[in-house]
Amino acid sequence: MIICIDSGNSRIKWGAHDGHAWCDQGVVTHAGIGELGELCRRWPQPARVMLANVAGPVVGESLRQVLAPWSDVLREAKAGANQAGITNLYINPAQLGVDRWCALVGARQLGSTPRLVVMAGTATTIDSLDADGNFLGGLILPGLETMRRALFQGTAALPFADGVHVAYPRATADAIVTGCVEAQVGAIERAFARLAGRDACCILSGGHAEVLSGFLVIPHLLAHNLPLEGLLRLAPES
Repeated sequence: MIICIDSGNSRIKWGAHDGHAWCDQGVVTHAGIGELGELCRRWPQPARVMLANVAGPVVGESLRQVLAPWSDVLREAKAGANQAGITNLYINPAQLGVDRWCALVGARQLGSTPRLVVMAGTATTIDSLDADGNFLGGLILPGLETMRRALFQGTAALPFADGVHVAYPRATADAIVTGCVEAQVGAIERAFARLAGRDACCILSGGHAEVLSGFLVIPHLLAHNLPLEGLLRLAPES
C-alpha cells in the first residue's frame, strides 16, 4: 500500500494505492487536517507514504504531527533535476513547486508526446513538457476564483461576480466572469501554440479544470488528481 498526500493552497487531497489501482481517495480542508489521523488507523503499515506540500511550513509541521505513526515510511517529495524520466530545465530545479513537479511526473505517465500540463486551482500553472521528457518551463497566473476575488477586493465598485460567460457581456458580473475565463483560456492556448506538434496534448487537472475544459478549442483531456499520480510514480525513487 502506498499513501499519497497532496497539500495544496486550499485543500489536502489523499489517495491510497494498493499496487494495482487507487482503492480510496479523499479531500480535507486545512482546518480539518486532524481527519488525516484516521488514515493512520485504517492503514497502520503502508509500504510508503508520499507527501507534497505547498501550503507552507506551519501546515507541513501539522501534517508531520498528524502522520507521526507513519514517520518511518513518510517521504516528502521535492522537485529534482532528473526524476521519473523528466529533466527539469528550471534555472534552479529545487525552486520549482513540488505540486507542479508531481503533476509533470503524473502527466509523463500518460504518454511520451509533447504535453501542456495545466493545474487549475487557487493559482493556474501552465507547464510545457516535450517529447523527450524535458520540462521546458511554465507560467503561473491567478486562478479563476482568485481573479474574481482580486477585482472584488482591489476595487471600490466591482462586485464579487456571480455572472456567466457570454460572447458579448452586457452586465458587469458577466463581464468579469467572461474576462477571467478568457484570460485563463487565452494563456493556455498561447502556451499550447508554442509547444504544439501534431501529437501534442493539453492535460487539465485541478478544481477548475472542468470549467476551463468547456471553453478550450485545443486537444485536451481531464486528469483528476494529477499530483497524486506523480507522487505514486516518485515513490520507488524516494
